[in-house]
Amino acid sequence: MHREPGEKYPPIESYDQGMLDVGDGNLVYWEVCGNPAGKPALVVHGGPGSGCTPGARRNFDPDLYRVVLFDQRNCGRSTPHASDPATDLRHNTTAHLVADMEALRHHLGVERWLLYGWSWGSTLVLAYAEQHPERVSEIVIPSVTTTRRSEIDWLYRGAGQLFPEAWDRFRAGVPEAGGPGGLLAAYARRTESPDPEVRAKATADWCAWEDAVLSTEAHTGPAPYGGRPGRDQLAFVRICAHYFSHAAWLEEGQLIRDAGRLAGIPGVLVHGRFDLGSPLTTAWELAKAWPDAELTVIEDAGHLGGPATTRAVLAALDRFARRA
Repeated sequence: MHREPGEKYPPIESYDQGMLDVGDGNLVYWEVCGNPAGKPALVVHGGPGSGCTPGARRNFDPDLYRVVLFDQRNCGRSTPHASDPATDLRHNTTAHLVADMEALRHHLGVERWLLYGWSWGSTLVLAYAEQHPERVSEIVIPSVTTTRRSEIDWLYRGAGQLFPEAWDRFRAGVPEAGGPGGLLAAYARRTESPDPEVRAKATADWCAWEDAVLSTEAHTGPAPYGGRPGRDQLAFVRICAHYFSHAAWLEEGQLIRDAGRLAGIPGVLVHGRFDLGSPLTTAWELAKAWPDAELTVIEDAGHLGGPATTRAVLAALDRFARRA
């Protein structure tokens, strides 16, 4: 399909979708678009808890790719939804999500697929690929994260050195943060409160902090986090607090330590020089540990990316589309 260089592909609709029963009472929404006979690719959304969006389809040549998107457990169109405090998140961990991806691969009859994920999605992409390298053909990751404790500490404490007034408000949102698990665990408990006002305030306070960290980046439309619809916002914050208060159930440095398992899998990492949400150090260290990865640093971009980020991602996906 023809398009101008650097422009995304035109919008397309899915031709197949469904709800996959992954156990523990969870149904995971999935959809497929593009060419049914094309190269399989899986889109792994960020968050955790953001859900997939139609815009992600536009990164792929619909004539060459069979693009699979899914909503991770308890967010988007997956059920039960985390916005309901009665929804039990005990069966929502990184290991569960990796298993869901593998179950979806089996369900759709995919032998190997390209993985594309950003932010939290990159953590999940790496966790899956290191566990199932034989099922991965290539990997493309903008805005690299591995969810190390050091990365979590930077995002929810260290970045306060740059935005002290916003971090003070974020910290003040949970006066009990000196208790078990600290700040993030305190937010996690508040997002599970039976009192809707407590949940709403914790959600608003969390999103205000996330937006502050991205406040130096250019973007159009609503605030990246505070502008989300209420139900999706509630689920996003609850799932984020759940994951980050448990360090995503990963050993510290695990994904970079085990990057050697990705040997033979071509990878493209695209990262903004001024990404304050996930500083460049992580992408740099991952590229050094992963033998077949190439890192492109975008000099004028942050976590949300920009035109140069889009061009680099599209170039990688177009190149891999024709790779056997």
